[in-house]
Amino acid sequence: MPIDSVLSAVLGSSGIPSGLVASREPLTGGTYNTVTRVRLTDGRQWVVKTPPPSSGGCLAYEHGLLVNEVTYYNASTDEATVPAVVRAELDPAAPTGAYVVMTARPGQPWHELTGALADGEEARLRTALGRIVGRLHGVPAPGGFGYPSGALGPLAPSWRQAFTAMTDAVLADARRYAARLPRTPADIGAVLGAASSVLDDVTRPGLVHFDLWQGNILVTGGPGDRRVGGIIDGERMFWGDPAADFVSLALFGDIADDKDFLAGYGEAAPGGPVEFDASLRLRLALYRAYLYLIMLVETVPRGTSGEQLEWTWNEVAPRLEAALTEVESAPSGRD
Repeated sequence: MPIDSVLSAVLGSSGIPSGLVASREPLTGGTYNTVTRVRLTDGRQWVVKTPPPSSGGCLAYEHGLLVNEVTYYNASTDEATVPAVVRAELDPAAPTGAYVVMTARPGQPWHELTGALADGEEARLRTALGRIVGRLHGVPAPGGFGYPSGALGPLAPSWRQAFTAMTDAVLADARRYAARLPRTPADIGAVLGAASSVLDDVTRPGLVHFDLWQGNILVTGGPGDRRVGGIIDGERMFWGDPAADFVSLALFGDIADDKDFLAGYGEAAPGGPVEFDASLRLRLALYRAYLYLIMLVETVPRGTSGEQLEWTWNEVAPRLEAALTEVESAPSGRD
């Protein structure tokens, strides 16, 4: 079904006839779902997200991504920054297909403001973001770990079991798609498996977004008065080690260097200030390896080519190798 027809069906099921729609604007920047901003004649602004027509060209964990996204928004207690779910249909066999309609958050992606922030504004925003993420990590969790969608099976009783299933799945995808990696999937799996005991240090599942790069953080307000307006695209979320969010928050960097973020986070997180002990550093290396694996493997089903494919290989593959080397050389993870 053409996207315009899908969107009309979704809005109709939400009680919005075509006469109440002032405008429709496709939103770019995502890599999987189709996203449209809808402005209504009464001033409301919604974002409608629908999955691609076929789930064949995706990674295993991407089945049922909208379930994860709805779970993230409904679980969140930060109404000032996280979209509210207006309506959702999560059954792909429904007449409209699966979709989620959510409130639009104000602002523009943070990375679009690079170089435009006033003196001290970056530090203030990072501290505010730390408080927001700290509060989100305190959200009450279910009694299990993993993806709510069930794409990799039901929630697991331990973080080690869940994370092992997650890494095993992306390595199976690498084999299925013959993805280019700096080491073989078998070698990578052996490295990750040998360090998996450190995951038993995590006993309480937290609400993990796992895609908190600046493109998914909206900033609103004028110069000198900017604030975090939204945290969006929660479709990659899982219940797991809250520290896993530090990887995308410092994409290609080290969150330990982000003193402003950590100051805010320590004020609001249930565990207080972050202590970068051996366990945490080893776990972060594992989570970096998982994220970089996803970034490399997904280039195949996405059909990435040309300069973008070359950039991904040149930027991500060395970082995956560095993460694996860090895992191999780490102590046991317990002080």
